[in-house]
Amino acid sequence: MSRIAYVNGRYVDRRIAQVHIEDRGYQFGDGVYEVCEVHRRAIIDETRHMARLARSLGELRMQAPLSPAALAIVLREVISRNKISDGYVYLQVTRGVARRDHVFPSVPVKPALVVTARAVDPMKLAATAEAGIAVVSVPETRWKRPDIKTICLLPNVLARQAAREAGAAEAWFVDADGMVTEGAASNAWILTQGGVIVTRPCDTGILRGVTRTTLLDVIAAEGLALEERKFSLAEAFMATEAFITGATTLVTAVVAIDGRPVGEGRPGPLAQRLRAKFHGLAARSA
Repeated sequence: MSRIAYVNGRYVDRRIAQVHIEDRGYQFGDGVYEVCEVHRRAIIDETRHMARLARSLGELRMQAPLSPAALAIVLREVISRNKISDGYVYLQVTRGVARRDHVFPSVPVKPALVVTARAVDPMKLAATAEAGIAVVSVPETRWKRPDIKTICLLPNVLARQAAREAGAAEAWFVDADGMVTEGAASNAWILTQGGVIVTRPCDTGILRGVTRTTLLDVIAAEGLALEERKFSLAEAFMATEAFITGATTLVTAVVAIDGRPVGEGRPGPLAQRLRAKFHGLAARSA
């Protein structure tokens, strides 16, 4: 089956989809994006994803390409045309096409919008969660505004490549003070020996993960102890459990950090419990 993409007002075969060579996303990485999980044909946490998209656009002083209602229709049409039951829908907005110049276009241009979708095998994702993943630590090299979900992801790309070359699935950025900020494509969590869940607070130093936000609801509903504070790599080494969260990973246990086992070196009961509870509280949009 041919995969269908939405590109600036048209639904086209993904194999022939094109954007202009002077699109500012291509020239400067001047754009933002969102990735939403599709679970049993429903978009998960759509309202929160769209709110974060609006915030990212606002921080970059960029116009929305469509009204919220129109964008919702496009997302569903792309999901439908690609016959996605379980998978992801990706949307990217750039400032648009203009003569190459670092400053914003002097004459406003129409923002560019691309939407794609792909299916995933839930059984494979479940198998990964049951096995857990390894992470490696890397120095924090990103700009100071990772709270904006921008398409400028070169440090993240290099971090994920370092993880792959080390036989790991994710990288955790560590700042100059030895504190974990977040993963290259996820938020980072640990469970202390005292039974407290710890994750870094949302400031401008990390992305306000939508899955992270929903998991906070799950943790509250379960009556579990939580601290939103910075934690060090050394503290992570001593944790009884660790895990990551993201739209493409949900809650996935970390079983090793820099080659050192976390806890007993296998997914712990907390990560498994939170993953099992996630879709019960996450918002579903038909």
